Amino acid sequence: MALVRCDFFSDVLGFSTSMTVVLPQRTTGQIGMSGSGRDGDLPTLFLLHGLSDDDTIWTRRTSIERYVADLGIAVVMPQVHRSFYTDEVWGRPYWTFVAEELPAIARSFFRLSSDPAENYVAGLSMGGYGAFKLALRHPSRFGAAASLSGVLDLGDRIRTMTSEIDPLMWRRVFGDGPFDGGDNDLLALLDQVTDPPPLFQWCGTEDPLYEGNVRFRDACAKRDIPLTSQFSAGTHDWSHWDDKIRDVLAWLPLPSLRS
Repeated sequence: MALVRCDFFSDVLGFSTSMTVVLPQRTTGQIGMSGSGRDGDLPTLFLLHGLSDDDTIWTRRTSIERYVADLGIAVVMPQVHRSFYTDEVWGRPYWTFVAEELPAIARSFFRLSSDPAENYVAGLSMGGYGAFKLALRHPSRFGAAASLSGVLDLGDRIRTMTSEIDPLMWRRVFGDGPFDGGDNDLLALLDQVTDPPPLFQWCGTEDPLYEGNVRFRDACAKRDIPLTSQFSAGTHDWSHWDDKIRDVLAWLPLPSLRS
């Protein structure tokens, strides 16, 4: 595998930012590590970070590079700070960045597939929210989406959670208007989406986000939205996400590796 830290300028954000990218490499001589490659453009997993993290976190806290070595896929991990993958009311347009600019820039730098069936999105916590928002607002662009411990009922979190570290976060990102029912409300998006891609959800039963994940599961069932839902003992912790990202990779409908 090749691990690339890519610093680049974003016209949408108006400043330089970064993404971490894992690319497949055919190898035969590495000790304890095999590798597979593909001819042509690469299937791509956009892997999103959580609230307190950045684009390096998946490579620092998990073995994602090793897990994808035999799959022949690229993994693109962007930096969005504490934006909730949203065009912030008092900040920067991170939704436009991650939904529009980032895929185009990444494909201009690397040989990544633009085929929706070969593009996937996943994330943890805030990134799980971002992954499902991308899949529900742009269902024709993705072959599958996954959330690990995602903030799936964000309206409830806005009403009940405050942060001493970032006390104006909700107002900065979403403004003072009502949240429920808008384009950033995943539960509302379930009523609007047509032909969504398959969704995968996991959350620990001791996680503070567990009840919101149950509500999202039930809302999908009510609307016949395709959702693979898993709950098991666990908290909001990297030991679980390192384990469950392997389940996500096994679940993804990846094209067969022919070369």
